Amino acid sequence: MDKLQRSDLYSLENYAAIRNEFRSKVMQHKKHRSIQLGENLRLLFEDRLTIQYQIQEMLRIEKIFEADGIEEELQAYNPLIPDGQNLKAVMMIEFSDVNERKGALEKLIGIDRNVWLKVDGFEKVSPISNEDLDRETEEKTSSVHFMRFEFTPEMITAMKNGASVSAGVEHPEYQHELIIDESIRQSLVEDFD
Repeated sequence: MDKLQRSDLYSLENYAAIRNEFRSKVMQHKKHRSIQLGENLRLLFEDRLTIQYQIQEMLRIEKIFEADGIEEELQAYNPLIPDGQNLKAVMMIEFSDVNERKGALEKLIGIDRNVWLKVDGFEKVSPISNEDLDRETEEKTSSVHFMRFEFTPEMITAMKNGASVSAGVEHPEYQHELIIDESIRQSLVEDFD
């Protein structure tokens, strides 16, 4: 999947004109790229479109229009676009109650290393997490983690040929497992082109 370049982005003026339509398109797209692992953990699989949206929003919010600033955003976000043999996801630990979330983040240290994806007929794939910076301390983990799942060519071929994919988390304080919905599986397979 090609990385984004400045020429792929809308100017602030052009983005303002199409923002609502573009946002609607991205939100619809994300519905087929998100899985809920139990009540409190969600994986959102990033791709070129979701990252373009993130960059466009950052440029808009920060009113960045100079080339150097745009390049900085591209350098920060482009690593989240899949490379053709992997899936990249943001994992969010979600609790609406602040105190409940605080307690959970203290108990869920290491949860990012206990998430997995599995192509039917193959071993589980554990993520490489938080390559940009450490997101946990001895006291707590972060509510947001960035993950890269690397697949073998055989796994990718099996997925392209329709093999089911499951996802799960096996942490002493949080366990859940599911088979990924077919519409989501098909969307993720596109990341391998």
